[in-house]
Amino acid sequence: MFRTLSRPEVLVTTLAAAGILMVTMGARQSLGLFVAPLNTHTGLGIASISLAMAVGQFTWGAIQPVAGAVADRYGARAVLIGGLLVLCLGTALTPFMDSGLGLIFSIGLLSAMGAGAGSFSVLIGAAAQRLPVEARGAASGVINAGGSFGQFVFAPILQRLIQSVGWMGALWAMAIATLAALPLVGRLAGAPPAHAPTAATGGGLGQAVKEAMGDRSYLLLHAGFFTCGFHIAFLVTHLPGEVNLCGLPPSVASWSLAIIGLANIFGSLYAGSCVARYRSKYILAAMYASRALLIIWYLMMPRTEWTYYLFAAGLGFTWLATVPPTAAIVGKLFGVRYLGTLFGLTLLSHQIGGFLGAYLGGLTLTRFGDYGWMWYADIALAAAAALVNLPIREKPVQPVAQLA
Repeated sequence: MFRTLSRPEVLVTTLAAAGILMVTMGARQSLGLFVAPLNTHTGLGIASISLAMAVGQFTWGAIQPVAGAVADRYGARAVLIGGLLVLCLGTALTPFMDSGLGLIFSIGLLSAMGAGAGSFSVLIGAAAQRLPVEARGAASGVINAGGSFGQFVFAPILQRLIQSVGWMGALWAMAIATLAALPLVGRLAGAPPAHAPTAATGGGLGQAVKEAMGDRSYLLLHAGFFTCGFHIAFLVTHLPGEVNLCGLPPSVASWSLAIIGLANIFGSLYAGSCVARYRSKYILAAMYASRALLIIWYLMMPRTEWTYYLFAAGLGFTWLATVPPTAAIVGKLFGVRYLGTLFGLTLLSHQIGGFLGAYLGGLTLTRFGDYGWMWYADIALAAAAALVNLPIREKPVQPVAQLA
């Protein structure tokens, strides 16, 4: 797998993108740790805080095709720098917000837009245009693993900071940490393209989007990725609340989130290697089906800390490992010239699901006192996602030797 990344310029480009994603995703995927402290401090209620988180899920997705289009047209450097600065600002302002609208502004808009501008669509799109075709699958796995490593690192550190310096201090520390990714932007955006970008569609960006939205396989891919967003946003927002309902300490939630991130490092690397050997639609179908089975297992087990740790490890293996095969299908269907835009639209579908997962989780807890109905919905959606990926039209995988 890593043989295709051995050239120094390829490795530097890949690791720079992975490092930026480590920071933006580490900050974003750890926000669930702040739900309880925010509720205690502001008294806004779980539903109001969940709404702000849900708006953030949608905004993160909505900004992806916009950021991807700007990066495709003008280059990734300004998009990534602006995104990191806005993420820092939104995170730093959150402790000063004492209303639902204030949280929507800081978490739901600023932080989410900043994290989205420095996330998958821009990073994978920029990297793909600078990497030879045989390295893209492995690179997407490594880049994706960077985001998972960020979750593994950020979650336990932020939980410890919440306990030692308070949730406000933890957020300010996270804001400063986001700026650490700025030096990496030049390493990624400054690398020259490895080849002239090509696209499967002609007529510019507008025509590419029009043709993509009329493609049945592309729309089926969106439907499956919608479920992925629902699943991830529900868990990253409400897993700490589920742990609390079971009477377990907050550290179980933070370590569960960290284990998800650690397991997804291996899952992402494995998914990246599988993209070069198998059809991506089958990889996605297997991942979604495994989630349905794993949630059924979780509902049957006693709620102990080891149940959560095993559950987290199983979930983590496919957590964001869906990104490399999803991006690979988009690239196979339409080329890489407008990959940032077209994959960004796929991520928008992901985050519409994310909005519903985060918000409905809060409403379900408020209405019924637990998350039972959300788990059942998650099982049904995961099973449906596995099925809708099977009819996707996809070119057969070519051996690396043929691509070189």
